Amino acid sequence: MKSLLVAGKDVKILLKDRRALLMLIVMPIILTAILGSALKGVMGGGGMPETVLGVYSNDENAWATSILRSLDDEALAITVERASSEKQLHEWMGKGQVDVGVLIPSTWGDVSYKERAVILSDTGHESEATIIQQIFNTYAETANAIAFSTELLMTEGASYAAAGEKIDMQALHNGLASSMQSIVNEPRDYVLVTSVGEKPVSAMQYYAAAMAAMFLLFNAMTGGKSFHRERQTETMARLMMTPTSFRSILVGKFIGTFLFAFFQFTVFMAVTHYLLKVDWGANSLQTFFLAFCYCIAVSGLSMVMAVFTTDEKMADVVGSMGVQVLALLGGSMLPLSVFPGVLRNIALFTPNSWALTGFTSIMSGAAWADLWMPAGTLLLIGGLAVLIGSFRLRLHSL
Repeated sequence: MKSLLVAGKDVKILLKDRRALLMLIVMPIILTAILGSALKGVMGGGGMPETVLGVYSNDENAWATSILRSLDDEALAITVERASSEKQLHEWMGKGQVDVGVLIPSTWGDVSYKERAVILSDTGHESEATIIQQIFNTYAETANAIAFSTELLMTEGASYAAAGEKIDMQALHNGLASSMQSIVNEPRDYVLVTSVGEKPVSAMQYYAAAMAAMFLLFNAMTGGKSFHRERQTETMARLMMTPTSFRSILVGKFIGTFLFAFFQFTVFMAVTHYLLKVDWGANSLQTFFLAFCYCIAVSGLSMVMAVFTTDEKMADVVGSMGVQVLALLGGSMLPLSVFPGVLRNIALFTPNSWALTGFTSIMSGAAWADLWMPAGTLLLIGGLAVLIGSFRLRLHSL
């Protein structure tokens, strides 16, 4: 009960702080609207970017061999990597080792045209996937027209020769032109583009998740400053002289930071959904579950911030710089897919990258099983932070 009173006091103070409300609730909404609108449709960049194309074909065929040889042209800025299996290609996509993946069936290009090449697109590389799709479609249409015209020439020539007649070049030309025109005009799908998730994530969705992950981190700084403020005003000392135990004060501080962070996320999610039309995913329970885990991590980090800074000013400076560095490394500024491999590995140590990955996975239709890794990592970060913070604070209080 005493812990809840301490938590309620902290939340009440934060709700009365107009600067905090402006920074933690209004600012992320504005940034989401600006970044999401400015980068709509161009998250992967413009023009023909440097692209690493992963390809798997379970059996070589003429079309696959020819187009892959053409893609090695340096002018296309495409690097082709051949996967040994479909599983390996999906692993490359999951780790960001390739920008776009292509699955080429063994019967691609046969007379039935039933099987299509499948292009795997990922968030941040939509433009590259579109370019690869156009290249494959153009090649397939051209190859199909050439193959049909060659077959027509050989068939007609053979029939004239068998009949002992002179070949009528004009009639053959007219027939060839008519047949090729019918092939070009006949709608056929040679390529299927699909997202690595159940559905692609838009720029507005990505930056909504990115801004939520970034600005929730500021609660770690706010919680740390709260500890120092109460020490400087001797509120902490007066609390320690009451029957309120140190554990109750500690738990109250943790709950207060958690409640405000969860309130902040709920408001942000509601405003971006109804005002900016951001789709947070079909299952809101998944979104709130991940937010719950992330708020625990942030609340734990607030305790670490308190014990490793000496005063409120230092907590403000260190917290602001730390949030910006974590936001940059964790993908809140730029999509993680554009990072080199080393930085993507470093991002695994940032809590906001796990939150961002989890939110975007939910938006793309992830199952519950896909959330255990990011959720478990966030809970682990929060638990370790609480242990470190409580141990140091107890030492200082002795």
